[in-house]
Amino acid sequence: MEEAEAAPEATDDVSVRGWPRFWPFMLAAAALSGPALYVLSRWMDEPAMQAWRTVCLAVTVQALPFLLLGTALSGAINAFVPARVFSRVLPRRPVLAVPVAGIAGVVLPGCECASVPVANSLIGRGVTPAAAFAFLLSAPAVNPVVLTATAIAFPGSPAMVLARLLASLATAVVMGWLWLFLGREKWLKPTVRHTGHRPGHSRWTEFRTGFRHDFLHAGGFLVVGAMAAATFNVTVPRSVLDAFSGSPWLSVLFLAALAILLAVCSEADAFVAASLTGFSPLARLAFMVVGPIVDLKLIALQAGTFGRAFAVRFSAATTVVAVMCSALIGGVLL
Repeated sequence: MEEAEAAPEATDDVSVRGWPRFWPFMLAAAALSGPALYVLSRWMDEPAMQAWRTVCLAVTVQALPFLLLGTALSGAINAFVPARVFSRVLPRRPVLAVPVAGIAGVVLPGCECASVPVANSLIGRGVTPAAAFAFLLSAPAVNPVVLTATAIAFPGSPAMVLARLLASLATAVVMGWLWLFLGREKWLKPTVRHTGHRPGHSRWTEFRTGFRHDFLHAGGFLVVGAMAAATFNVTVPRSVLDAFSGSPWLSVLFLAALAILLAVCSEADAFVAASLTGFSPLARLAFMVVGPIVDLKLIALQAGTFGRAFAVRFSAATTVVAVMCSALIGGVLL
């Protein structure tokens, strides 16, 4: 009994003796917290940081409604649309299902943030991944909203609108076929969320569960991509942009890379391209074709949804195909 009663005293003594070990660090943290917060607040008030906050917030707010639309549509497909619908709409042969899925992207007015969860839901409903990825690339690039915005940004230039439509659609179809013949299932991470309606569960419950999962999951990666795009906007000087505008081919590659880093929403990128008056029409076409299908926030969303192994390979291949399609089609029409 005496030994049992002595044990708490020993424990208390150890905790008391432990204080001298940690109190200097606690005192230093308390003393430095005030100056650290002061320096941080002054640093955040710098013009560069204010511009960073503005760009980051703009990219996030610009894409958030379309991400909301995409996750809601994904949840609705998962809960309410029977799997047999897709087997009836799409051709049974995957090689034919890819171009049909690419053309179907024309009717969905959304951006890349919306297309990722929808493509994930389509795969979960039994659609071949090649067709789902063709839809993923075409939906944000060739829908009526984007084409209308392009026509407004480039008045009197219907060739630019046609070139964007054909180059973007060709990129989506080619990438779908490349995945069909060269893609590996092991590059896709296994889905965690159950897809399809489960017996005994309300369809509205399925919709809310899927919507909440997709929105919270994709929203985090959207913020990461927006922060990366804002960092590039702030750190790269204007003189660097001017240095590449003189070379025809370097300007194409540079604007393609710029589109990836800026991560402008597809509904607004035509106005950004129109403002780059120092670059050739072909380079500005590459900017509009690459941006909606490969940018920082889209890569982050793909990595979070399908896995990093997929995102790295798919994004690299898509960039090459998009630049080639832009050069071939733009060289003929522009």
